[in-house]
Amino acid sequence: MTSVTPPQNRIYLLRHAKSGWAQPGERDFDRALSDAGREEAASVAERAIERGYRPDLILSSSARRCRETADAFRGAYATRTEFRYLDELYNCPAETYLDILADLRNYGSVMVVGHNPSIEEVLFLLAGSEAAQTAVPEGFPTAGLAVLERAADTAPDSRPWILLDFVDG
Repeated sequence: MTSVTPPQNRIYLLRHAKSGWAQPGERDFDRALSDAGREEAASVAERAIERGYRPDLILSSSARRCRETADAFRGAYATRTEFRYLDELYNCPAETYLDILADLRNYGSVMVVGHNPSIEEVLFLLAGSEAAQTAVPEGFPTAGLAVLERAADTAPDSRPWILLDFVDG
């Protein structure tokens, strides 16, 4: 497994908003956000913007529900934030998220829009079980946004990441 010390100073972990059920013959990958999910995505984007959260890069699973969730940020972030949609973030383990983050050396802050259980596992790996369990005692909710910041003190026995905030969609 990759080290849990990606190069960024801030990482935003965003679980996609609520999606509808797959229609007969529709692939899971193609499920769209529900009406409630579109409202959740808009709400979490608005709250993140109000708190001054602005990633340099937004990486999103290319699954439709993740793309639609990421797109809620596009209007506010379009001029200063790069957007990328990655097939690799769909139906993958948490280690894939960490590997992708580890390869991004030119970005101070990155938002990852992804799926459970992987997004929750990444939160637990970076923030530690106690902080993650306190933030998401019933699991990582849809349109939940975890804001992680690199700790100033990264002594060998300390966690390199601090859970700074959790924004519920």
